[in-house]
Amino acid sequence: MSESAWSGEQLDLDAYLARIGYAGDRAPTLETLRAVQAAHVTAIGFENIDVLLGRPVALDVPSLQDKLVSGGRGGYCYEHNLLFAAALERLGFVVSGLGARIRMGDDKVRPTTHALLKVRLDGADWITDVGFGGEALLAPLPLRAGYQERQGGWTFGIERDDTADGEPTWVVRSLHPEGWFDLYSFGAEPRHAVDFAVLNHYMAGHPRSPFVQRLVVQRPDHGLRRTLIGTELTLTGTDYSRDVREVAAAELPRVLAEVFRVALTDADEKTLAGWYGR
Repeated sequence: MSESAWSGEQLDLDAYLARIGYAGDRAPTLETLRAVQAAHVTAIGFENIDVLLGRPVALDVPSLQDKLVSGGRGGYCYEHNLLFAAALERLGFVVSGLGARIRMGDDKVRPTTHALLKVRLDGADWITDVGFGGEALLAPLPLRAGYQERQGGWTFGIERDDTADGEPTWVVRSLHPEGWFDLYSFGAEPRHAVDFAVLNHYMAGHPRSPFVQRLVVQRPDHGLRRTLIGTELTLTGTDYSRDVREVAAAELPRVLAEVFRVALTDADEKTLAGWYGR
């Protein structure tokens, strides 16, 4: 079999679907896309442990499968969305990649560092993204200006911002108590796996990368968002009430496993605890 755009032929689809707890229909329909996206986001945690410990982050499908599927680990946006692209390709979806500029409520122009995906279904385009961490979409959004949707107790929307860089730009937003909060913006230029490899090189090693200095672990769900930034664990409800506490080095493995579904080997526990407790 020749290699496809996202190397889906290298993925053990049965193992992937078992990892995310999905046993439903496999036809390439909107219903399948919605269900598989929700299952992936809530089952596999977002985490930067390898980046934090100075380890290389491999993006080939066998490595992603070893780490995120059989290894019980999580990853960050490139790992999540490249694994997801391979799975969607195996399921028969037409998938392309996109690059986004993080906004997080600010309209300051940042570099394109985030990876997301676009799926073509029945003549329409849908945005799907399993790698945004705490405020990740739980379901795809149609590429339609002004669209809003309630997902698991959270409200997301998508808008056009044609003032950005003088070219058509889309913005994914989340509704906060104080109003709409821009998460990231993206254009129409297609991105390929090799493009994400270059971005990954920067984000995994540059001293200004937000992932090289502190631990970031997140897992969204229906009704609850879980976030560990450094030593601070925050649980956020759909009313945006927050339960915040400090996590000691000794309890980190338990918190990662029970709260974020991230499994560490004994060696990884010792390495991370040494960094965490310094």
